[in-house]
Amino acid sequence: MKQYMKYVKPYLPFFILAPILMVVEVVGEVVMPKLLANIINEGIPNMDTGYIVRMGLMMAGMAILMMLGGVGGGFFSAKASVNFAAALRKDAFTKVQQFSFANIDKFSTGSLVTRLTNDITQLQNIINMALKMAIRAPGMLIGALIMAIRLNASLAVVIAVVIPVLVIALVLVMKTAFPRFQMMQKKLDRLNTNVQENLTNIRVVKSFVREKEEYEKFSEANGDLYDTSMSAFKVVIATMPIMTVAMNVTTLAVVWLAGNQILVGQMEIGDLTAFTTYVVQILISLMMTAMVILNSSRAVASAKRISEILNTEVDLTDETASQKSAVVTTGHVEFRDVCFKYYKDHEEYVLDHISFTANPGEVVGIIGSTGSGKTSLVQLIPRLYDCDEGEVLVDGINVKEYSLKHLREGVGMVLQKNVLFSGTIMDNLKWGDENATEEEIIAAADRAQAHQFISSFTEQYETELGQGGVNVSGGQKQRLCIARALLKKPKILILDDSTSAVDTATEKRIREAFSQELKDTTKIIIAQRISSVKEADRILVIDEGKIVGEGTHEELIKNCEEYREICISQEEKEADA
Repeated sequence: MKQYMKYVKPYLPFFILAPILMVVEVVGEVVMPKLLANIINEGIPNMDTGYIVRMGLMMAGMAILMMLGGVGGGFFSAKASVNFAAALRKDAFTKVQQFSFANIDKFSTGSLVTRLTNDITQLQNIINMALKMAIRAPGMLIGALIMAIRLNASLAVVIAVVIPVLVIALVLVMKTAFPRFQMMQKKLDRLNTNVQENLTNIRVVKSFVREKEEYEKFSEANGDLYDTSMSAFKVVIATMPIMTVAMNVTTLAVVWLAGNQILVGQMEIGDLTAFTTYVVQILISLMMTAMVILNSSRAVASAKRISEILNTEVDLTDETASQKSAVVTTGHVEFRDVCFKYYKDHEEYVLDHISFTANPGEVVGIIGSTGSGKTSLVQLIPRLYDCDEGEVLVDGINVKEYSLKHLREGVGMVLQKNVLFSGTIMDNLKWGDENATEEEIIAAADRAQAHQFISSFTEQYETELGQGGVNVSGGQKQRLCIARALLKKPKILILDDSTSAVDTATEKRIREAFSQELKDTTKIIIAQRISSVKEADRILVIDEGKIVGEGTHEELIKNCEEYREICISQEEKEADA
């Protein structure tokens, strides 16, 4: 828990003031029964109005102080817990942003969302509760116990018997509750992942008429969460009645024993009233402690899950880079005997001894069957992953020696899965260059063949996009992503099958714009269609993670059997169509 202290220190005054003010409330709660007992024992029997008024005024003053203490304590505990949670959430999100693709692969998206929201909220709630009760509960317990013993030591024996029994019960409760709450958070992860996948892919679900199956999958996850939650909350449900029964039995025992003492003149009625109140306060303080412990068991499970994010070692950093000031200037790319695999314990490589060069201004096409390693290859250039063997060099410098910021600023990438964000088209395009002028944005959109359809929208560039760009077509989404990358003016432009959803005529115009506007930019194009790379300066043919052919279209037709097979296959499909 030491790592969480950094989120306490900036707000330490709030963490100190909250329990101090709660002490004021506790003092009032402990003193008030004694003042009432004085009125009953002395003021009323003696018909002493002045005494009753004085005691009443003291009780009123004490009530005001209790109110101020309670309100102040609640305010500062809220300030402390909310600030703690906000700072923690910020750091956790920042850490996730630093994750490499390999780090992200270890967590499901739903799990990360749950940890950044629900789990941190659990910590916020327990801090808020603890600051209000951590001092108040033991303070009330000790204060009420002292006052009860002072009033009647013989009756206090009853309390001494009950407290150890309840403490043992609380320890058993916590031991039982912790693993159940931990499992509950895991089930919540699964449910969130299910919901996120369903809502993100709702169009696919509807197009395949899979609503029933998705409902059943959700029902199963929801049922698991229900069963696990009930298992955890049964502990909570059982705890409160036990505490209540203990309180009532203790109160009954005290009243019976005190009644006998009153009959023989060993105790006054006012003292019985005060003693009964103190017994209730003692048992309420134990109930408060039980609530804190129960919520703590869930919060501890959440804290452990958040720590897994904070303590994850980011396996891709530039801390040891020797040329952090270097920037990409020409866009020269070289692979030297590169081997790569996603899982280090696997024997087979996804990329096996890859070597090639892409010169500045060249267009290099990459083609191959699905799963051959094309995307994996280009992801090594901006260091989305690191190679296991060999070197990837940009401008003659190993990519591991660049700062990640400078390296990725020099590389524009349109991923295989096109991603747009909620906001306007203008907002999305400015991801390429936040300082770009309107003219520059329109020019980039025009080169990407996107300006025409953007202009057809009522709001044009101020058109709001739904989450993930759901209100534009696949081809439009691809062209927006290309425009965004072009606006970046990269020295290396990577297009990962990014024109698959546009027609061949539009694709041709995009390629022509590349050749005219990006003459000095190294362009690496992954494609499924031969027509997309046919005019490239060089084409790499990838098969099972190896380069099996390299050359121009004409050279590969003559010398590469795999390339010829792809050409023949696509020609047959076109003929059939």
